[in-house]
Amino acid sequence: MRIATFNLENLDETKSGGPTLEARIRALAPQLDRADADILCLQEVNAQRSPGGKKREFTALRSLIEAAGLAGHHLAVSGNREGSGPRDIHNLATLSRHPIEATGQLWHDLVPEPRHGYLAGDRAGEDVMLAWDRPVLYTRIKLGGEKPLHLYNVHLRAPLACPVPGAKRDKFAWGSVSAWAEGYYMSEIKRAGQALELRAAIDRVFDEDADALIAVAGDFNSEEHHTPVEILRGSEENTANGALAGRVMVAVEHALASDRRFTVIHQGRRQMLDHILVSRGLLAHFEGSEIHNEALSDELVGYASVEASPLSYHAPVVAIFDL
Repeated sequence: MRIATFNLENLDETKSGGPTLEARIRALAPQLDRADADILCLQEVNAQRSPGGKKREFTALRSLIEAAGLAGHHLAVSGNREGSGPRDIHNLATLSRHPIEATGQLWHDLVPEPRHGYLAGDRAGEDVMLAWDRPVLYTRIKLGGEKPLHLYNVHLRAPLACPVPGAKRDKFAWGSVSAWAEGYYMSEIKRAGQALELRAAIDRVFDEDADALIAVAGDFNSEEHHTPVEILRGSEENTANGALAGRVMVAVEHALASDRRFTVIHQGRRQMLDHILVSRGLLAHFEGSEIHNEALSDELVGYASVEASPLSYHAPVVAIFDL
């Protein structure tokens, strides 16, 4: 069995100045074919509104699925917080050759919205609630044996400063270092908080079955020793309790040489931002991993100098199991 994750980077219909959907599908479908995933986690799937339509639908995703030969897969998608349909951008999608028994999403179900009081800007002294930017998509997948797979598709917030009203000189430039630092602090609360909520959900599964088959896959926007990944891994070195070793989540990229562990290139620096973490119960069936980063370009250079690129600047990650 092959589990893969891939950030498509704003899969959408043709936008002004952007690549056509047809060009994007021609670039992305071969990557999905190479991943050959039995279970595929996708991030940044935009939803489209048909002409005159009130609701959004996954038109672009359906076209990609058809082109990639995945039309026979079961599909689960995330939605807005109200449960009335998909969001316009950055939805999550999970495809599975195996039946999906249950699906749901985590969005402040276990961790309430943190409250922050602005220090700078026009609203200094006022409180703001720091809600997660998007949910975590959960699916329980029937594999054919006694145990199901508990799969979490995740896309954590990027490490970019949150807005502080009245604290910026223009769209990009901040008025002071302390105002930027406050926005960055708010962003880190969101990233760490959502990781905490997901970790709490994982532990609830372990409470029911200490040997559960669990996988967390997606764009963490964090490298291994950054706070969100450390929270999700729960290493015994951090808890200092050997009795909790069975609840550690293991990063499958450790099966690869260190110089192969990168899914993004940013300003010449190779970064491992996309991960697949697995429980020890699932690790018992682990055979190997792949990162399809051979043709990866520097995202900063690409955004600045390449017109209407159809590519994603993330590399797919694949984990292989004997199940």
